[in-house]
Amino acid sequence: MELGRRDLLVSAAALVAGSTGIARAATGRKLGYAIVGLGNYGLGRIIPQLRDCEHSRLVAVVTGDATKGARVAAEHGLAPGSVYSYADFDRIRDNPAIDIVYVCLPNSQHADFVIRAARAGKHVMCEKPMAVSVAECEAMIAACKKANRKLMIGYRIHFEAYNREAIRLARSGAVGKIRYVQSEHGFVQRDPEAWRLKKALSGGGSLMDMGIYSLQAARYMTGEEPIAVTARESTNRKDPRFREVEDMIEWTLEFPSGAMAMCQSMYSANQNRVLTMGETGRIELEPATRYDGQKMWTGKDGREDMVTPPPTRWKNQFVGQLDHLPDCIASGREPIVSGEEGLRDMRIVEAIYRSAREGRTIRLGGRA
Repeated sequence: MELGRRDLLVSAAALVAGSTGIARAATGRKLGYAIVGLGNYGLGRIIPQLRDCEHSRLVAVVTGDATKGARVAAEHGLAPGSVYSYADFDRIRDNPAIDIVYVCLPNSQHADFVIRAARAGKHVMCEKPMAVSVAECEAMIAACKKANRKLMIGYRIHFEAYNREAIRLARSGAVGKIRYVQSEHGFVQRDPEAWRLKKALSGGGSLMDMGIYSLQAARYMTGEEPIAVTARESTNRKDPRFREVEDMIEWTLEFPSGAMAMCQSMYSANQNRVLTMGETGRIELEPATRYDGQKMWTGKDGREDMVTPPPTRWKNQFVGQLDHLPDCIASGREPIVSGEEGLRDMRIVEAIYRSAREGRTIRLGGRA
């Protein structure tokens, strides 16, 4: 029987921590990643982490800049022919060293490259947000299922020690029945020419970027799926940064248990905080979802006790994420952050935008 959403979140830590060398044992080698997109994230964040992975290694890159691609290949000792352009991407089907494609491109390009990767016979990791519409998410999932390939979304926070411990505390009843979650994420986006401010590339503004962290936290801290959303947007359209996409958007989620979540994202102020309040106490993360530097407190009504989580067996959240997919490929189980998880978020994102646009509450399925 398929695990329910609540059971999946409860068992996530055990599933990930229990995978000890399974991918390598099954294949006899580290699985090879091809990184699609050599921007700040793909090149600056993901590629360096592969050096510390137990089950993963860099074997290829896909880029629109041949010179950059050649430089990266030389720096990392990649085999000849390991640099692909976006135009000849489909040739990856002929490279047996590539097991997994990691799509690190602007949001509107995710669906195309995920579907092409699956058709080429490769498993796929796709950055968040999964895509720019529910329809695209569904097409991506269908393509991977048809090709019998795994699809995982780059929700790195599910492998971050402080967030994992916060989830464990919430599930264990350490603060009583969860009643309220406050989740706020944002940063100052100063460059008016940034691709995230171009709707054709991003699909939206802060909600499609930092808002995903707010939404995810509300869902994984409650362990529930929302049944209703009410949203409101605040954007200065005279600001050259926000001619196409929103700046600040806030939304309230209602859950089947009666719990509520107040979420926010913005591109005009720095914030990174998740507060979970139960009947007998609270769990607070600040910063909550940055690349590093997380801090956590518990208490009855304030920051009474600073919490240090138990160590994970991987070096950091990026390494844990990168090694999880090879483990799933070898074991045959689904990633804890599968394509279906990305689809759940996109359904809610569409409802948030609709609520803000129409000025009313939107009812949701609320399926666990």
